[in-house]
Amino acid sequence: MPDLSLAKLAEITGATLHGEADCCVSSVAALDQATAGQLSFLTSARFRQHLPETLASVVILQTGDLDHCPCSALVTDNPYLAYAKAATALYAEARRDGSIHPSAVVDKTAEIAASVCIDANCTIGARVKIAEGAIIGANCVIAEDVVIGAGTRLVASVTLGKNIQLGARCLIYPSAVIGSDGFGMANDAGRWVKVPQLGRVIVGDDVEIGACTAVDRGAIQDTIIANGVKLDNQIHISHNVELGEHTAIAAGTGIAGSTKVGAYCTMAGAVGVAGHIELADHVHISGLTAVTRSIKEPGIYTSTVPAMPHAKWRKNFARLKQLDEMARRLKVLEKELAATKKEET
Repeated sequence: MPDLSLAKLAEITGATLHGEADCCVSSVAALDQATAGQLSFLTSARFRQHLPETLASVVILQTGDLDHCPCSALVTDNPYLAYAKAATALYAEARRDGSIHPSAVVDKTAEIAASVCIDANCTIGARVKIAEGAIIGANCVIAEDVVIGAGTRLVASVTLGKNIQLGARCLIYPSAVIGSDGFGMANDAGRWVKVPQLGRVIVGDDVEIGACTAVDRGAIQDTIIANGVKLDNQIHISHNVELGEHTAIAAGTGIAGSTKVGAYCTMAGAVGVAGHIELADHVHISGLTAVTRSIKEPGIYTSTVPAMPHAKWRKNFARLKQLDEMARRLKVLEKELAATKKEET
């Protein structure tokens, strides 16, 4: 890890420096655990109590907290974003020279740029194209006709199905599978017959796909993951789904086939999205929500029932089953009330 001066970190983060420009830091730590030579940050009022006593060399914070800071500070409107940039610079991985491990199996028709690193036990199929600076971690399997953009990294044990395209600077975590067959079955008198999945997966630039996440290839058309999309661990993206630019989805979410999600959307954990619907841009879905119909307007959408004591839940659920009958009775009462008011007038 490099030592970076506060002046350099101010340049990297775009923050305003208050303090010693020549002071250097080499790592990051929480406010209440940091020591000299470390950087910390403050984004939540819950942790403000630790600020006056921190031993960090520099804290990233907002203007309102500056008077309580006992050390140098990097002041910005968005401390968390500045911290992300600073931590990325402090923990930058050393650049690797291009190399292919002797245990890797690379088809003779593959086109591998000189600066590409291919680690142990990888399999690279026919006509694969891998651009400059890409890193293919150990045990990855890349099928035929795959295209991988410049600077993309497959951490380890990633599987790419045939004819998949990954853009530049993507980050794919272990055990992700991109280009598995979509779940297409035709029923033949009670028995299931597999429908060939003939589409591709097209992944844009700067996409992150988490561990054990599966992205299915299209049935006929392509599954599309646009630029800047971020997918957490253990997500399932079904065939022909389209995710708009810079959409972010948390773990455990599943999106059924042929659904289109707009740009700049977010989904919290364990969301379930039905197939063949559309979500507008800037739609935000709370955790555990079931989305069964198209959402045409931006906003926050929630359908969860918070946890409650079991006895209370049983009582509420019993009443929930009575809602239809209660609605019928309410309509009758409304009609009777309307008739009464009409007679009075």
